[in-house]
Amino acid sequence: MRNLSGRHIEEFVLVGFPTSPPLQLFLFVFFFAIYLLTLLENALIVSTIWLTPSLHRPMFFFLGHLSFLELWYINVTIPRLLGAFITQDGRVSYVGCMTQLYFFIALACTECVLLAVMAYDRYLAICEPLRYPSLMPSRLATRLAAASWGSGFFSAMMKLLFISRLSYCGPNIINHFFCDISPLLNLTCSDKEQAELVDFLLALLMILLPLLAVVSSYAAIIAAILRIPTAQGRHKAFSTCTSHLAVVVIYYSSTLFTYARPQAMYTFNHNKIISVLYTIIVPFLNPAIYCLRNKEVKDAFRKTVLSRCHYLSDIPD
Repeated sequence: MRNLSGRHIEEFVLVGFPTSPPLQLFLFVFFFAIYLLTLLENALIVSTIWLTPSLHRPMFFFLGHLSFLELWYINVTIPRLLGAFITQDGRVSYVGCMTQLYFFIALACTECVLLAVMAYDRYLAICEPLRYPSLMPSRLATRLAAASWGSGFFSAMMKLLFISRLSYCGPNIINHFFCDISPLLNLTCSDKEQAELVDFLLALLMILLPLLAVVSSYAAIIAAILRIPTAQGRHKAFSTCTSHLAVVVIYYSSTLFTYARPQAMYTFNHNKIISVLYTIIVPFLNPAIYCLRNKEVKDAFRKTVLSRCHYLSDIPD
């Protein structure tokens, strides 16, 4: 943590989105509304799946984990951005920055693996429908979810181990709205080649391997769907995958663009806009994409809300 001159940076300054005051107010209202809606959407999904016995199946079990992950995800990035809009001060301590970076990397890697697990679950459901209960028992689903979380947090620990050993001599200005890998590597005054190599190799492992699993699963799914003789049957089979496929395309495209070669992003200011897509917009869209297209979740949510309303109306004044 100390540089060659014996000094060390104790805090960083996050630039965020420096604009005119009226636009800053608009951005604050916009991000705050997105934040509240995302919290509400994902909290409702988690509680609905938890309280509805008919949804205690692997498909919805993984969806509940994804919604819980995104609840955590937005609480890592958005509150600091909103605070910067209010106080006009984006200062964050060195320890706070590294803590935020650790959880951000861990959750991003976990989501990559979890989306691959969900693709494998859809593959078994469509390609092996009769054997699906035996191939994907609840015990295996629990292990796959635990492996997703464990691999994500372990990968983040390895990345942070190398990034935190770098020296930061100044300046301490991070051109981002949260502590991210590329801006931090760009600020270091020590040799960052090893940290860049570890970051690149782990990115290959945690992004490209799950993506390969997703592509393989959907290749088999498409081949199985094309063998269905009726158009109605093909449409019904493919409709069970479209929600997950839409989320995968949005998330992986933005993530690959940013993290496949992080050192290539140093000279571009547009990475903040791309980061908004997968750290704020994607967690906001995911519940809508899944729930609006899933009749079981919508029916369970409606029953949960109605039963809660009846319970409140039966309470005597």
